[in-house]
Amino acid sequence: MFTAVIWLLTGVFLAWSWAKDRGKTRQALMKSWKAFAGILPDFAGVLLLIGLALALLSPATIKSLVGGQTGFWGMFLTSIVGAITLIPGFIAFPLAKSLMNLGAGVRQIAVFISTLMMVGVVTAPMEMKYFGKRATLIRNILAYAFSFITAFVVGVVAG
Repeated sequence: MFTAVIWLLTGVFLAWSWAKDRGKTRQALMKSWKAFAGILPDFAGVLLLIGLALALLSPATIKSLVGGQTGFWGMFLTSIVGAITLIPGFIAFPLAKSLMNLGAGVRQIAVFISTLMMVGVVTAPMEMKYFGKRATLIRNILAYAFSFITAFVVGVVAG
């Protein structure tokens, strides 16, 4: 229902923009198409890898690797994966739900999402360029530690 409302609002505002100024609307659509085409290969690759992982790993394997009974080691494993990978939130949250449906633990998924959003191993070189090596290291170390604190709190509240 929410998605239908978003699509409906988008269509209404696009029609309104088209009625106001066709040239600017066409220019905006071309610009957004170029941005979409530029980012599509990366997203398609991420979606393909996630799809393959979910298809190849059985629920028993997922539960044994990152299930609730795995405790700290399952959290450590998911935190490493979350810190290294670069997945946008609109893909990460449905993935987390899928993993939880297949037997992953709440704390393990919480630390995965938290490190995915806050720790940037892949983006560290770019971050160092703007903020310096020391600030980048401190920020990432603190974010990594905070991810575990967040996961423990989420585990107490929701687990």
